[in-house]
This record gives sequence, structure tokens and C-alpha cells, in this order.
Amino acid sequence: MEPIRTGIGATNEHALRVIDSYRHWTGRRLVEEGEAGTAADRLFQAPLYILSHGMEEDPVLNFGSRLALELWEMDWQTFIRMPSRLTAEPMERDAREAFMRAVREQGFVSDYTGVRISGSGRRFMIAEATVWNVLDEAGIRCGQAAMFSRYLDLG
Repeated sequence: MEPIRTGIGATNEHALRVIDSYRHWTGRRLVEEGEAGTAADRLFQAPLYILSHGMEEDPVLNFGSRLALELWEMDWQTFIRMPSRLTAEPMERDAREAFMRAVREQGFVSDYTGVRISGSGRRFMIAEATVWNVLDEAGIRCGQAAMFSRYLDLG
């Protein structure tokens, strides 16, 4: 059963910003445009781990694809209320913040690897992730997103 998705991350507007920003920075497609369904549904059902957060002082996740929710072992409502820094273990958070600062300054970074932690405390390493600034229709940064297709379970 598909989770009930509400909030900014469930909107087509947000999905299009994530999709269009990925193409802007990388020149590549994140999801196939000709597939059936809304942009929000295509992004949610993509065969990738995709997540995004907003611009709060302590940024809060606002989107997770179906695979991301499964990997982090959370339902939609729990996931979109979590500060994104909590996706990493406490000892990894300084390195994560330095990396996120580099993304803010450069627009995007590819081939990122880092240790993350699920809702149950299970550790895993994401591999070859791309992280990018999400831009609104005026080209103003309104968040950041990440995508990866592989991870290593660390137990």
C-alpha cells in the first residue's frame, strides 16, 4: 500500500524543481519524462534513493522516494519531519555539514560516499551519490537534494 503523502515534498511543483534542478546542474535526466503519472509520482516511484530538504536553519527533510523510505526504515510522515542532519551518525555530522556547504557553493557534487543511519539505528554507506542545490523557477536556491543507486549495509 502506498503511503499517504502530504506536504511540500508531495507536490508536483516540488518534484519538478528537484527534477529540473538535477538536469540544470548535471545535464542528465533524473526520471523519465514520458512515463505515466505525475512528476511527484514518478519521483517517488523512481528506482533510485532520492531525498531532499528545505532551507530551514536546521534543514528538515521534505521528500523521500519509496526506496529512500525503505532504506531509512521510516514512513512518509516521520521522514518529512526529520532534520536531515539526523540521517548521519553524530560523529559523521561535521563531515556531512562541510560537504553540504561545498554543494551550496558549487551547485552540485557527484561521487559522494558517506555513512548514514536508519530509523532503527542500522548503519549503511551510500555510494556514488550526487547532491545538488534545488532551484525554484527564478533560479533561487530553495533546498538541496541527493540521489544514489547503491549502498553497503554496515550492520
